Amino acid sequence: MRTRTSVCAAGALALLTLTGCGAADMTKQASPYAAARGTKTVTLSVQSWVGAQANVAVARYLLEHELGYRVDTVQIDEVPAWDALSQGRVDALLEDWGHPEEEKRYVEEKKTITRGGDLGVTGHIGWFVPTYFAEAHPDVTDWKNLNKYAGQLRTAESGSKGQLLDGSPSYVTNDKALVKNLGLDYQVVFAGSEAAQITQIKQFAKEKKPFLTYWYKPQWLFEKVPMTEVKLPAYKEGCDADPQKVACAYPHTPLQKYLNADFAREGGKAAAFLKKFRWTTQAQNDVALMIAEQKLSPEEAAEKWVRDNERVWRAWLP
Repeated sequence: MRTRTSVCAAGALALLTLTGCGAADMTKQASPYAAARGTKTVTLSVQSWVGAQANVAVARYLLEHELGYRVDTVQIDEVPAWDALSQGRVDALLEDWGHPEEEKRYVEEKKTITRGGDLGVTGHIGWFVPTYFAEAHPDVTDWKNLNKYAGQLRTAESGSKGQLLDGSPSYVTNDKALVKNLGLDYQVVFAGSEAAQITQIKQFAKEKKPFLTYWYKPQWLFEKVPMTEVKLPAYKEGCDADPQKVACAYPHTPLQKYLNADFAREGGKAAAFLKKFRWTTQAQNDVALMIAEQKLSPEEAAEKWVRDNERVWRAWLP
């Protein structure tokens, strides 16, 4: 599991238009479109990292322009999004990185949420160093040698220890447990958000400073700041079952879509479209890069991608 966080405030009321810089958390609020039976409306949950925003931007554009729906988006952190989906406050979640407890509760037991299929993108969390540092010190890519470089990776925020840069304290990660259980002389330091973490990574790279960071694929930043993964102990099924005892790498996770069960049954063409929505890591990165780096609005980025990839999205339409 993992969570990423938001980037900036946008709008008022419960209506939330996707912006490239994120928006206020809407966890406790509901869209006026949610569960609006008999009307052509859809409410999509959008996580605050830009890859998830790219999914929603393209899905929203096609729902509106090809299928004639009114679409609302509600920004909710990962775990509360499951509650909102179960309650019908949102209709669909397009990028989930794996929440077995919520799957068991809502999909298997309560049956208020149904699986929407693969997104087509495989996600992976890991620890990364800049490639320029890995090329100068090849052994840093083995976790067993990280303590050797703790001094070079120390910052004012990490004190006497090396710094492991994370995003937000709200992220669900194994990093503190890994540092402890692997006996590493490092301190987890939170940037505060994905945007803040990107800013810090870019600054380190501009100054050619070494850094160690929690990061994830797919993510457009790799195209701007090449990074090399540090090999943690190999992941094996169940090695992360106890969050306090975990001492292994993060898994590679085929990202999943989930729909509110009522919406899946009664959502007509919108539900059918979202089940068929499936694209590639490269496609997601292309749209995310337009939003985050080229500063296009999500709608502009979606429009451009849709214009250039009709053969792909036509297959998603019911």
